[in-house]
Amino acid sequence: MSYKVTKADGSTEYFNIEKLRRSLRRAGATPDEIRDVILVVEQNLYEGIKTGEIYRHAFELLHSFEQPVAARYSLRRALFGLGPTGFPFEKFLGRLFAAEGYSTRTGIIIEGKCAPHEIDIAAYKAEHSFVGEAKFHSRPGVKTDLQVAMYSYARLLDLREQRICTDDICGIKEFWLITNTKFTSTAEKYGACAGITMLSWDYPKHNNLHDRIQRAGVYPITVLHTLSSNQISTLIQYDLILVSDIIEKPHVVRRLHLSTSKFEAVMAEAKGIENSPKISP
Repeated sequence: MSYKVTKADGSTEYFNIEKLRRSLRRAGATPDEIRDVILVVEQNLYEGIKTGEIYRHAFELLHSFEQPVAARYSLRRALFGLGPTGFPFEKFLGRLFAAEGYSTRTGIIIEGKCAPHEIDIAAYKAEHSFVGEAKFHSRPGVKTDLQVAMYSYARLLDLREQRICTDDICGIKEFWLITNTKFTSTAEKYGACAGITMLSWDYPKHNNLHDRIQRAGVYPITVLHTLSSNQISTLIQYDLILVSDIIEKPHVVRRLHLSTSKFEAVMAEAKGIENSPKISP
C-alpha cells in the first residue's frame, strides 16, 4: 500500500523508499543496516505521517547501530541547531570553505560603489574567490525565495570589482547565496539567469551543501547527542563550532562542569565521528 507523507512545508507526496535508502547510504550505513531501518520505517507508516517522524524512527535505530552513521544522518537537522541567530552558521561555512582550501573571513563590511555591505562570508584562494550571503533558517520547510536572490544580484552589481584581499584574484566577481534549507524554484531559476551561485542543502544536484560537508568531513557540534542544546549553545559562545573543536579544546568543554563519565562520553562521541571514514558524495 502506498502512503502519503507530510513534508515540513506542509505539502504531501507519496513515500519514496529509494529516497530513504539513498539518504541512509549517503550517511554510510551498511546494506544490512539500511535493510533493518527500512523495515522498521515501513512497519510504522500511516497515511499523512510527517517526515520528521520517519526521520525519528530511522535515527533511533541507526543510533543503536553506530553513532557516527547516525550523526551523519542527522546532519540536516543539526544545522538547524546553529541558531537562533545566523552567526554560528556563518562561522560554520567559514570553516567548511577553509577545509576546501580557502582563506575565509566572516561578518565583514565592504564598501560598495553606492552603499556599505555586511558580507557574511568572503573566501579566496590562488585560483578563485567569492563573497556570499548566508540565509539561516531554524526550521525545515522555510525556503529562501526570489526576493532574496534578486537582492543578492543587486549587491553583486554594487560590489563588483571591490576587493576582499590584495591578491590578483580578489576582485569581487562572484556572489554566492547559501542557505541551510532550500530555495524556491523561482529563486533557483533567477539565480541561474542572473549569475548568482546558489548553494542549498540539496541544490545544485551535485556539489550541494550536503555533498560539500560529507566530502570535507566537517561536522557542526550540533550533531553531538551526548550534550544538551544548552550545553552546545554555551560551547558555541566559546567559538567551538565543529566536532573537531571538541577534540582540540577539551579544556573548554570542561567549563561545562560535566561529570567525569559525561565528559568521557562526549569526547568518545566526538572522536568516533571525527575518526569515521569520510563519505564521498
